[in-house]
Amino acid sequence: MSMEELCEEENHFQNSGFEPRTRIYHSVLQLGENYRIPTRPDLDTATFLLSQLPHRDVADSRVALIDSATNQRVTYAQLRTSIRSLASGLYHALGVRKGDVVFLLSPNTVLYPTICLAIFSLGAVLSPANPVNTESEIVKQVHDSGAKLVISAPEELHKFGKLQVPVLLTCRDQSHNDNSVHVEELIECCDPLDCPETELTQSDTAAVLYSSGTTGTSKGVILTHANFISIMTLLKWSVHATDSQNDVFLCFIPMFHIYGLAFFGLGLFCAGVTTVVMQRFDFQAVLDAIKTHKVNNIPAVPPVILGLAKFSKVAGDISSLRRVGSGAAPLSKEVSDKFRERFPWVELRQGYGLTETCGAATFILANEEAKAHARSCGRLVPSFSAKVVDVETGTALPPYKEGELWLKSPTVMKGYLGNEEATAATFDKDGWLKTGDLCYFDEDGFVHIVDRIKELIKHNGYQVAPAELEAILLSHQDILDAAVIPLEDEEAGQIPMAYVVRAAASQLTEDQVIQFVAGQVAPYKKVRRVGFIGAIPRSAAGKILRKDLVSLSQQKVISKL
Repeated sequence: MSMEELCEEENHFQNSGFEPRTRIYHSVLQLGENYRIPTRPDLDTATFLLSQLPHRDVADSRVALIDSATNQRVTYAQLRTSIRSLASGLYHALGVRKGDVVFLLSPNTVLYPTICLAIFSLGAVLSPANPVNTESEIVKQVHDSGAKLVISAPEELHKFGKLQVPVLLTCRDQSHNDNSVHVEELIECCDPLDCPETELTQSDTAAVLYSSGTTGTSKGVILTHANFISIMTLLKWSVHATDSQNDVFLCFIPMFHIYGLAFFGLGLFCAGVTTVVMQRFDFQAVLDAIKTHKVNNIPAVPPVILGLAKFSKVAGDISSLRRVGSGAAPLSKEVSDKFRERFPWVELRQGYGLTETCGAATFILANEEAKAHARSCGRLVPSFSAKVVDVETGTALPPYKEGELWLKSPTVMKGYLGNEEATAATFDKDGWLKTGDLCYFDEDGFVHIVDRIKELIKHNGYQVAPAELEAILLSHQDILDAAVIPLEDEEAGQIPMAYVVRAAASQLTEDQVIQFVAGQVAPYKKVRRVGFIGAIPRSAAGKILRKDLVSLSQQKVISKL
């Protein structure tokens, strides 16, 4: 490319953060002097977080956490003490040392952040898991992570019967006359001043989180203290940048997921806000919690936003709600528009991130931007750089050209646990993380995710994005939820098949669904088959489990042979 062409490109895309000479996109957002990411090497997650908590003169009265079911309240002073007390107990009573992996299986509770931060403060490694996982899945993760201790909710204890690993319950088991030590007792009985000092560095491993495995097997993502310190700094910045520092947040996102852990287990404490904790998502309980606790801010996932937008009648007063965020899975413009029409006073912002980037990558800062760029998941957050790489040629592309999104940031993982092959395939030689997502940047630096590259449907040589068809399906008044998968076809290679959840009493037919989509897309994108299903299988973070639907479609094909 000539110098003249470079200058022309630079002038044309100057607001996008794109540097024509290097073909790299840089964040156009700035952290400011008060939110610099610490570079001091001898710093760990817990020490950094504790240094960010409200000053002692207000910590006694400022509430950090509220249990939505019991109304139990935890002040910032109590949070600080409980972290140190539990760390002391884990060290002296259970022998937890630096580098030991502690496996955590529990639904959301107000104790969850304390457990995580106590583990971090000892230099031990947190490995959380989804409570809905089966016994075999739990056993596999415990073995894969090399856990030395299990911390479990009492109702999940039966999943560890075959393991020779000590188990600590989160609280007393009310169903049995069990006098064993539990987390609550350690917090009550152990001296916070007896918490050991452990020499840690930012490069030390802090956690191993397992990716959702929506298209393949789950992998253990290694996250360091530097990764967590970076994401906490970015979240503190985002809270103040969106004027949310006085908001009451609602947490139903599971804290075993990076979205929930980064927000509710770590980052929001640095901003001194109050969080109402729900054990799990329940639609009516969410509405009740908003009314009871005057909730202003809900980090959510697309299925929840879709439910709010399509629910025929929202009972109760939710006028306190001011901000809803969407992450973990794509949010279509059609769903966004319906939500805004239903709740015009609520700001709806979308973000994008991966477990491999500590849950961060892009973010929409202002409500006006969210409306003007409804199909975008935002701009690169500060500290991030990106490339858009042609999947076939490996060429780095300018704005409006589609390619795979590659990322660099202090939040990017160290690699996959015990899987050098997957790690090598995910990073290029210069350390760029290959996300596997097809995207493009526009001229203002907003990122548009097209779909997962592995999920694109190859139909007669054309590429069809399931997310585009799903957005169209969800605009139908009789469709509550939908997912599109590839179905093998002798002639075309693959054809798009839709699984649809019909509204109650709807008589919607396969042909009606096919014709509805056909009228809005090019011929090669048309849905060719439709299956009706009671619920779309999703991960805890709301991602469609396409591999389950592909398996279901294959079973149906086999049964017809």
